[in-house]
Amino acid sequence: MTVMATRYWLMKSEPQECSIEDALSMPDRTVPWTGVRNYQARNFMRDAMQVGDPVLFYHSSCPEPGVAGIARVASGTRPDPTQFDPASPYFDAASKPQAPRWLLLDVQAERKTRLIGLPELRADPALADMQLLRRGNRLSVMPVEATHWQRIMSLIELSDTA
Repeated sequence: MTVMATRYWLMKSEPQECSIEDALSMPDRTVPWTGVRNYQARNFMRDAMQVGDPVLFYHSSCPEPGVAGIARVASGTRPDPTQFDPASPYFDAASKPQAPRWLLLDVQAERKTRLIGLPELRADPALADMQLLRRGNRLSVMPVEATHWQRIMSLIELSDTA
């Protein structure tokens, strides 16, 4: 029997669209992760993410971006309905229901953490080569190396015990 190694992820959400608090208030603390419109991010969701994988819930495009909570992948992928809705900011006229271009999966929020802000992440030498912190990186869904995950968890745990 082959045992898959745990994969860790970071998923960005604009808090005015869906914050960690919003996700925690949903039925089963679960939200559909709509609006991913980057092929590499979509491919991570489709090809690599597995139900149960841990996720850093990251607030982006806000005054204080950073890790705001912990979540888990709660479903496999399915077509994102926002791509077919002309009223949606995520509408894609080139995507057809018989050949959807964009996918979503469900994310279940586990807990809110103190905000581990971008300046704090950048200042930590243990995170220097984290994909999130690489110049020009704008992906909304990305893998997180186990060492980076463990370091961020230790930062969260330190603040939980303070």
